[in-house]
Amino acid sequence: MSDRLFTLLFISILLLITDRYIFKALLGAKIRIIDKHRRTFTWLYWGYSIVLIFGVLAGVYFNIKLTARAVILVAFFLTFATKLFFLPFLFIDDIRRGIIWLSRKLKKNSAPIENSAEPQNNKISRSEFIVKSGLLVAAVPLASLSWGIISGAYDYQLTRRKLYLKNLPKGFHGLKIAQISDVHSGSFYNPKAVLGGVEMLLGEKPDLILFTGDLVNNQASEMSDYQAIFSKAKAPLGVFSVLGNHDYGDYYYGKQPSAAKAKNLEALIKVHQQMGWDLLLDEHRRVKVGNEEIGILGCQNWGAGRFIQKGDLIKTLKGTEDLPVKLLMSHDPSHWKAQILNHPDIDVTFSGHTHGMQFGVKTEEFKWSPVEYIYKEWAGLYSEKQQQLYVNVGYGFLGYPGRVGILPEITIFELQQS
Repeated sequence: MSDRLFTLLFISILLLITDRYIFKALLGAKIRIIDKHRRTFTWLYWGYSIVLIFGVLAGVYFNIKLTARAVILVAFFLTFATKLFFLPFLFIDDIRRGIIWLSRKLKKNSAPIENSAEPQNNKISRSEFIVKSGLLVAAVPLASLSWGIISGAYDYQLTRRKLYLKNLPKGFHGLKIAQISDVHSGSFYNPKAVLGGVEMLLGEKPDLILFTGDLVNNQASEMSDYQAIFSKAKAPLGVFSVLGNHDYGDYYYGKQPSAAKAKNLEALIKVHQQMGWDLLLDEHRRVKVGNEEIGILGCQNWGAGRFIQKGDLIKTLKGTEDLPVKLLMSHDPSHWKAQILNHPDIDVTFSGHTHGMQFGVKTEEFKWSPVEYIYKEWAGLYSEKQQQLYVNVGYGFLGYPGRVGILPEITIFELQQS
């Protein structure tokens, strides 16, 4: 934990240095309202920055209310994004001024350097123009990201897909399966809206529900305000779930085993049980309709590259040899090409994890998000030979407390005989 605290303190100091750089630029930009109320602006600017940084530190290290923590993180994210877009304009102006200074030094010109803070001949100076342009550009992400928080965070969308399966038993033709993924309950701040999404799911009357991982951000306690809500998710043939990379607590307790980390995972497994969700840890269940069966398989998180590789696919498949159809839950879609495609008896894999980066465009005809440069399979239905993969873009959100273009998803599948 000491390393984590050191990292956060280092980032905080870096942010304060950045804040001073931006503060000096704003004072020199000849913005009328700032010039008129300079002292008030100074107190508000630094007061807000310091409170925000200490608020984030308190949110990480103290057991403050989830709602308060969410508000702090929203404010921090919007402030950070706005400053990130503003900084390049300040760098450009400083580089321009540096070139002018160096040029005059080399020419041994004794003329004073342009005073960028004061317009000459009633015209705006270059520095003032650049700074004010930066403010204008920074306002664009501030507006769009704010709208994504207000409008997109809980704007649940129903996606309907038919899954055609060659060996599907007749009794399962027309079976309705609902999938949700990536709840990330520690990020929520509106229980009423979350309940609305669960009620939307139940309104579809699914026969079976799949949850494909990341119930929390880090700790099982994040579910305290939402366990009763998600306990309402019921289906005649059951609710089945798996763990995602965030559920193991590695990002909070560290990657090494510890008593606190193990206790947290036990508590999270108990949450699944208390909600009536059948958590599959590298195992399977047989779902019956009449005298016919299909398999619901659940593999622990397995991600290519730097992500957690807990899952054991061979163990998950053990005892399923006689099942005509196997539906696998595996949180990270990179698992599909890395291992799952080597097992052609797995008919469909259900994943999440990507969130569609919570930013992009997604329609029936077209989809794009920056996440596609990291994950080739990042949203929707994919197929290779006789195997299929569906990537759900998530029910909740992480980091950025909203969504722009890539809205939270509830997927409804209908099984069909091909």
